Amino acid sequence: MIILNGGSSAGKSGIVRCLQAVLPDPWLAFGVDSLIDAMPLRMQSSDDGIEFDADGGVNIGADFRALEGAWARGVVTMARAGARVIIDDVFLSGAAAQDRWRTFVGDLDVLWVGVRCDSAVAEGREIARGDRVAGMAAKQADIVHQGVDYDVEVDTTHTESLACARAIASHVA
Repeated sequence: MIILNGGSSAGKSGIVRCLQAVLPDPWLAFGVDSLIDAMPLRMQSSDDGIEFDADGGVNIGADFRALEGAWARGVVTMARAGARVIIDDVFLSGAAAQDRWRTFVGDLDVLWVGVRCDSAVAEGREIARGDRVAGMAAKQADIVHQGVDYDVEVDTTHTESLACARAIASHVA
C-alpha cells in the first residue's frame, strides 16, 4: 500500500493518477473524497457525519468515523488479497489519523508519503477548483502533517505531479 497524506488542494489526486501511470503494475486508487461522496448527503451537514465550516474548518462526527473505519478495513482487505492500493487521504487529526491507519494495516507493507504544498499555492488551486470551501487548503496545509512520520515527502509547490510520482515510485519495492 501507498498512503498519501496532505491538505486539501495539495496535489494528491494528481500524484495518484501519475503513480498509476508510472508504476509497472496496476494499482487501485481510493480517496477520502470518494468516501465522502459515497455517504448519504445528509451526513455532509450533520454533527455525526462531516461538517464543513464557512471558514474552511472540517468537523468529523461518530457516524463518519465509524464508516471511515469500515471503509479503511475494506480497502486493507483488498490489499491483503493481493491488490496494490494507493490511498489519498487528509489526516485532519495528524498523528492520530496515521495511528488509525496503522491499526488497520497491521503488518502490511506501507509506503507513507507526505504531500506538502505552500498554503498560498494550495489556496490558489482551491479557488481554481471551485469545489472546496474557501480557507480549507490554508487551514489544512500544515496541521495534517503534525506528528506524522513519512518514508517519503514531496512538495508540489514548485514540482509537477509527474515528478513527485516518479520520486515516490523510486521507493516502491
